[in-house]
Amino acid sequence: MVLSATDRELIAVIQDGLPLVAHPYAAIGAQLGLSEAAVIKRLEMLQSAGLIKRMGVVVKHRALGYRANAMVVWDIPDAEVERIGALLADEVCVTLCYQRPRRLPAWPYNLFCMIHGRERDSVLRRLEQIVSCHGLEKIPHTVLFSGRGFKQRGARYVETGNISGHLQRLHG
Repeated sequence: MVLSATDRELIAVIQDGLPLVAHPYAAIGAQLGLSEAAVIKRLEMLQSAGLIKRMGVVVKHRALGYRANAMVVWDIPDAEVERIGALLADEVCVTLCYQRPRRLPAWPYNLFCMIHGRERDSVLRRLEQIVSCHGLEKIPHTVLFSGRGFKQRGARYVETGNISGHLQRLHG
């Protein structure tokens, strides 16, 4: 698929996040000289073509007072990882849940889920409830609390700054 200059500009605009307004696609459209519907249609096309993998929200948990952020890593039997992953992902307090390959012998874990809370004790209590509710007592897992926050951002497709310069590099 050959990207138009408009598509490249659209990618450059959205990679820094959507504007926090009632109609973000209309605001982006106004910036690019497009209608709201045209922006949505182009984004759907870019996703369908696989040029944009996904769009999502990056939440700054610490800024919202959630300072007890725990990655729970699980060593799930391969035959059960999809089922148990779905159970964990359905929990209200779980914000991320995904499978990754084990890195044996040092890292036996293959399922990861993130639980955010204001205090460590509340995160640990919630984890105990999840384990008990779903019968996961015999599944090895480890809780890794973050010690500091890292910069969070979405995918980067093009350099920002000089739009015409990076458009030429993409098209070029």
